[in-house]
Amino acid sequence: MEISYKHQLLPIEKVFKDPVHNDIQVQHQVILDLINAKEFQRLRRIKQLGTASFTFHGGEHSRFSHSLGVYEITRQICDIFERNFSIEKDPIDGWNDEERLVALCAALLHDVGHGPYSHTFEAIFSTNHEQFTVDIITSPFTEIYQILNKVEDGFPQKVASVITKQYPNQQVVQMISSQIDADRMDYLLRDAYFTGTQYGTFDLTRILRVIRPYNKGICFTTNGMHAVEDYIVSRYQMYMQVYFHPVSRGMEVILDHLLKYAEQLFKESPDFFERTSPLLVPFLEKSETLSDYLKLDDHVLNSYFMMWCDHPDETLSDLSKRFLNRKPLKSVKFVTGKDEPLIEDMKQLIEKIGYDTAIYTAINTSFDLPYDFYRPNAVSSRTQIELMEYDGTLIELSKQSSLVRALAGEIHGDERFYFPKEMLTQSDNLFNDIYRMFQCYIHNGKITKPN
Repeated sequence: MEISYKHQLLPIEKVFKDPVHNDIQVQHQVILDLINAKEFQRLRRIKQLGTASFTFHGGEHSRFSHSLGVYEITRQICDIFERNFSIEKDPIDGWNDEERLVALCAALLHDVGHGPYSHTFEAIFSTNHEQFTVDIITSPFTEIYQILNKVEDGFPQKVASVITKQYPNQQVVQMISSQIDADRMDYLLRDAYFTGTQYGTFDLTRILRVIRPYNKGICFTTNGMHAVEDYIVSRYQMYMQVYFHPVSRGMEVILDHLLKYAEQLFKESPDFFERTSPLLVPFLEKSETLSDYLKLDDHVLNSYFMMWCDHPDETLSDLSKRFLNRKPLKSVKFVTGKDEPLIEDMKQLIEKIGYDTAIYTAINTSFDLPYDFYRPNAVSSRTQIELMEYDGTLIELSKQSSLVRALAGEIHGDERFYFPKEMLTQSDNLFNDIYRMFQCYIHNGKITKPN
């Protein structure tokens, strides 16, 4: 009897060697075909950490390797659930292994819609990587759709609904998207490994030992609380020490202003961009399609920036060179309300040197909520982490953990004022007094009122 594509397993499992998970095991023909699809292969050309690689030189890993890692953690969770908590053993809270394939496909494809320098690019051109993910999965013109649709009619829409959190089985949704999911667990471990930091490390093996399904989603047994605490603290530390690093943000500001300036300059000289950066033109014109989006990656943008270095417009050329040659803006912390007048004074000094402050200064705000309990009135409520007592009672994590309670419900991060580094290093005799005055505003990384 012929085996359906949905249930077709590889004769011998395919193994991808991985520095984080050692072996990533692929058993389903569907998964291997999705990995080989051109839309998924494109993720090899998109960095996971964007501009953070300018600070942590090892952080050159791709969204391709991260997506494989999320798949692998999801596969391991499915194995644990089927072995220990199957629906046959527990008809109410158990795991139905018929959900395995949709969970694995959603895990693998959850980031397939990311674009070049994703979050910066999105902010400027008003794209949305989550919507593009759904579009790639559900568009009949993509290889990914054609593979998924061979599983069964409507299967691409099923996978997309997991990513949009509309899939009816919350065990599957929370496995991929919650406050402790396969996505976050992989990127913390992977980003820590490649940046050479220890902040993101936590005991994944222990967490997989204490994870279990229940009828409304996923929870963790109480005896595993300390492993979950470790994960929460690791996530907090990674945001504070790696993702929000001032230098990475300084490069992000350069990239942001470079693309915004190109968008402005395009209106005056479209011929130059049509000649040097044709794949970007649909975005500059606000006429892009899914096909246009899939042609872009980090390497395409970098090659365009190289071409822009020779543009006669000095600002476009300078910003391109600053980005390619790692010349970030310098920064200093400031406090909203208290420091705005001083920032205006500093901007005036910067303008006297000859910099356009709209282009060469910025206020960058980076905050994160390390953990949040469920608040129904919140603008964007989160699925809280539940601990299961021995008698089956569920208790929200921060009610049990004083450590998590100290981090819960409060955002952490800072606001920084970015300016040309030359304001601290320049020694031009003509402007010496201005440089000295500017430096009087900065003390120990904070803005202070000059004497």
